[in-house]
Amino acid sequence: MSASTDIWPEHVAGYTTHARRGSIRNSFRYSVDYVLLDPKSADGPRLFSRNRWNLASVQDRSHGGAPGQGRGVVWAEEILTQAGLPLSGLRVMLLTQPSFLGYIFNPVSFWLAMDGTALRAVIAEVSNTFGDRHSYLCALPDFAPITAKSCLTAQKIMHVSPFQEVAGAYRFTFDIGEDRIAIRIAHENGSEGVIATLIGDRHPLSNSRLITAALRRPLGAMRTIALIHWQALKLKLKGARYRRRPLPPEQEVS
Repeated sequence: MSASTDIWPEHVAGYTTHARRGSIRNSFRYSVDYVLLDPKSADGPRLFSRNRWNLASVQDRSHGGAPGQGRGVVWAEEILTQAGLPLSGLRVMLLTQPSFLGYIFNPVSFWLAMDGTALRAVIAEVSNTFGDRHSYLCALPDFAPITAKSCLTAQKIMHVSPFQEVAGAYRFTFDIGEDRIAIRIAHENGSEGVIATLIGDRHPLSNSRLITAALRRPLGAMRTIALIHWQALKLKLKGARYRRRPLPPEQEVS
């Protein structure tokens, strides 16, 4: 089984960038707040909760399955076991944006299978604004350690943006350091595509950090939704083609 010693959650205060390539270009950079936590631990500062309402919280039902129907780390461990990764000695961590006053939306969260400081696998949990979710299991052959130089690929099979086709492939790179996290996701579809990054420093989660984040980036996930629609409007005004939402993939993980 996975390691069970409780550890204090961390605050990853960083920024995300998106750069659209191709005939219609668009780019932006926004600050963002993630938490990195042991999903089996209830520890944390007073203003952060697991599975109950607070200023910031992470609910099991929000992860590991359909949005609002998740099973948390139990689901992630099942997916890793089915893929052939032994759980003995591993700690499965969750990197995600917390809810703000109960409201949650995460474009992408990450389940990290850690063997000490070595990263063995990642489940990238991708959600869109239409209520769909699909997860991509990222691992090297024989679950060799994933380093900052590793490049992992996955075919894109879920509709994310109405201004991008469900075609091409994702290329993931993960640099999970002891003090800093840097993740890059490149969607490549011929001359078109999007490069997205998440970069931030790791700090122990505290009440003061939660309050500062709430003041600097108010409304949390509600702000994320507003910014997504603002960028969609900009693309529409630039002449980007709008594509209707296709049916989501039947399988949960690829």
